[in-house]
Amino acid sequence: MRERNRELLALIPASLLVTAGFAGVFIQRSNALSNVSLTYGAIFLGLCVAGHVFIRATLPHADPYLFPLAAVLASFGIVMIYRIDSTQARLQAQWFVLGLILFAATIVIFRDYRKLERYRYLIMAVSLVLLVLPRLPGIGYSANGAYLGVRIPGLFVFQPPEFAKIGLVVFLASYLRDTRQVLVMGARRIAGITLPPLKYFGPVLLIWGLAMGILVVLSDIGSSVMFYGALLAMLYVATNRVSFVVIGLIAAAIGFWYLGTHITHVHARIETWLHPFNATLYHAPLGSYQIANSVFAQAAGGMFGQGFGQAVLTIPGGGPLLPAPQTDMIYAVITDELGLFGAAAVLLTYLLFIWRGFKVAMLARDSFSTLLATGLTAMFALQVFVIVGGVTRVIPLTGVTLPFISYGGSSILANFVLLALILLVSDRARRPA
Repeated sequence: MRERNRELLALIPASLLVTAGFAGVFIQRSNALSNVSLTYGAIFLGLCVAGHVFIRATLPHADPYLFPLAAVLASFGIVMIYRIDSTQARLQAQWFVLGLILFAATIVIFRDYRKLERYRYLIMAVSLVLLVLPRLPGIGYSANGAYLGVRIPGLFVFQPPEFAKIGLVVFLASYLRDTRQVLVMGARRIAGITLPPLKYFGPVLLIWGLAMGILVVLSDIGSSVMFYGALLAMLYVATNRVSFVVIGLIAAAIGFWYLGTHITHVHARIETWLHPFNATLYHAPLGSYQIANSVFAQAAGGMFGQGFGQAVLTIPGGGPLLPAPQTDMIYAVITDELGLFGAAAVLLTYLLFIWRGFKVAMLARDSFSTLLATGLTAMFALQVFVIVGGVTRVIPLTGVTLPFISYGGSSILANFVLLALILLVSDRARRPA
């Protein structure tokens, strides 16, 4: 079977998932099955087929599984959000449509994506501006102590860091392509440790400082881990030097330790992570109420879950039992209703997407393409790790969204741009010579 035919066939599970999911919601709410679920499934399948036809026409040699995997995650996200809040699910569906349009526009505009190398410093400058926008008075807004977005009064809320991460990956891919030989050849071995030349390691140190600055200024642990982790992944691929990564991890550990012990709001985040069941922290404003209840919800799900639509999201007297269930805590809702097996299935889908992304990087024919695919895939993987790790208490909880599943327009738009760039690299890599 040809690649594009496999892609078309793989879209069927996404539409079936939407149909079955909405049918389950209708049965749970009114104990009756509605034909509307079939309509929603058909509409979603039509949108995905339209995306497939566009890929078939523009990127005939691209990876055949990345788009269907994204469709499965997006369809599951819409169903979960509809189960929580039908109004937000309709908005998420609109963002999904806009994401497909932006996906197509990215492929058309950046058909020769290698031209991005010419504008790497401009891209870096714009990305840095996008990062600091949430801190500007009047337009920036905070959620749970972290500055994550920009609010345009009367219009919409926008999260610039979602797009800044892509721009920084493009800059690093271009810079490391030019300097990787110098970083390797100019390295010096001191006391058994290979150290990179400081002259050409400046941008790497800049990104380290940027990650620490994000943690201080925006109180956003998730973005710090994503940016810095993607940098280390790309640095290793560019130089094949483990010592560079080890030095980077040591520097990150020192920076996180210092900020966690000397910056008040960062220290408070760590305390709620380490002691979520402490009575004082549990009842404090912006305390551990959210993370503690997420642990209880996941425990209640057990191995097979309580059943779709059965998770308790509000307390009897009113108010949320699990705050922000459609964004930060959606993984806890999934585990509560579908159990460990359902949550593992979601993570397996993400792993398949990440595997295909790294395979694209391995097949790429030039250094910039390899580094770009590596950075984008690593950023995606770290975003999944950050939110799932926060909900399961592996790391402090952050405001990062679960890609394609959590509610959020900026997130789904940015991830469709990321998907388009990876497919562009894939099409060039798999194209016959």
